[in-house]
Parts: sequence; structure tokens; C-alpha cells
Amino acid sequence: MRGEVLHYDEDQGFGFITGADGNSYTFTRENLRRQTAMPKGTVVEFQAGGGQARDVFSIAAQTARPATDAATGTAPAQAGPAPAAAASHAQHFGRPSEGTPAEPSDLWGYFWRGLTQNYFNFAGRARRKEYWGYCLFWVVCLLIIFGIGIFTDIEMGNFDTNVSAAVTVGLCGTFLLATFLPGLGVTVRRLHDIGLSGWLYLLILIPSIGSLIILVFALIPTQARENQWGPVPAGVSV
Repeated sequence: MRGEVLHYDEDQGFGFITGADGNSYTFTRENLRRQTAMPKGTVVEFQAGGGQARDVFSIAAQTARPATDAATGTAPAQAGPAPAAAASHAQHFGRPSEGTPAEPSDLWGYFWRGLTQNYFNFAGRARRKEYWGYCLFWVVCLLIIFGIGIFTDIEMGNFDTNVSAAVTVGLCGTFLLATFLPGLGVTVRRLHDIGLSGWLYLLILIPSIGSLIILVFALIPTQARENQWGPVPAGVSV
């Protein structure tokens, strides 16, 4: 995947990349294919996985060697257009390329993306619409599963025996376990979006007021600038 370096601290060996899919990815010095400078705005190629960029290399550095060889007459003829292609990509960076799915902007799209692409993603930022879209359809799905469980238990006569609501408990328990990680991830990214550490989610462990504090954080508007967790999410007016 192609992307653009947002920030790289050479002393710490840590940085961020915005991919062509609109997501933000972290990377470290160990993820670089070559130990080259990565200033802000560098167009790179990388392998994405779990919110992290791996096997990162600069397109400019990749094309620099053929260009140098061309000056000595040893470069292959087809190497010439490569810098122009990289420049064209940088000029139009941010627009999804052909075949790349656009980032969802509807509530269901955010929910489905949370269960698939962002299932184990605790990096980057999540705007308010993404967070509440996920919460809305999470509740809807839970109610549907609960209804199916109650109907099944009634049909099986479980309420007339010691089995009680076994199907309902099993279905709802499975759903809660399956959606725990994506729900935690979108909450952590929502905290990042307002400039706070994801570790503040532990405030939810405070009896009575912990959940209320997280609710207040979730209602705060997006921080309208790039922060240490990435750029302003797509679709947010700055």
C-alpha cells in the first residue's frame, strides 16, 4: 500500500503514516526496509497490518538509484517514468486509488469496518460519528440477538424448566465476547481523537462515575489538528 509520512522521530525511531485507504499507521525504525531519512511528506510503500506499517521504504529512495544509473548510461529504459509517477501520486495523495475501497462515512459502514478492518486496531483516531455509529449498531445487533434468544427459549420451553434462558444467555454472551476488542479499540481511538491517552479508558473501572466520564469524553468534538496519534479523521471539517 502507498502512504505518506506524517511524522518520524529519528531519535525515538517512531512515526506515523497515512495510508491511501485513509487510515493512520504507526511504524518504528525496525519496520524500515532501509535506514533512510523519513521527513514529513515522504511518499512510501508499506505492508499494513493491525494498525502498523511494516517493510516501509521511500519511493523517492527506490527511484533514486535507477536515476543515478541513468546518468552513467546504465539505467534500464523503463526506469525513467517512475519519478513522474511518484510525483503524480503525491500530487493527488488522499484520493483513493482505483480498486481501493473508500473510507465509510455512514453509520453502518463505521460499525462494519470496526468489526472487520479495525477489529484489533488501537492506533489512530476515531471521530464522533464513527464512535456513535459503532455504538448505535452494536446496541441494535444486541437487541436482535436478545430477541432471537428469547424466542428460541420460549419455543423450546426452556422457561418452563430449570434450563431457563440458556439460549439467550449463550447468544448474548458470545456476542459480547466477540465485540469486546473492537469496542475497546474504537473507544481508545475516540480518546486519541480528542488528544487524550487511550489508557484513560481505565477510568471506567471507577464505580458509578467511570462510565459517565468516558461518555463525556466521547461527546467532545474532534481535535481539529494533527496530534501524536495521527491526522484529523477524514470527513471532519477543519
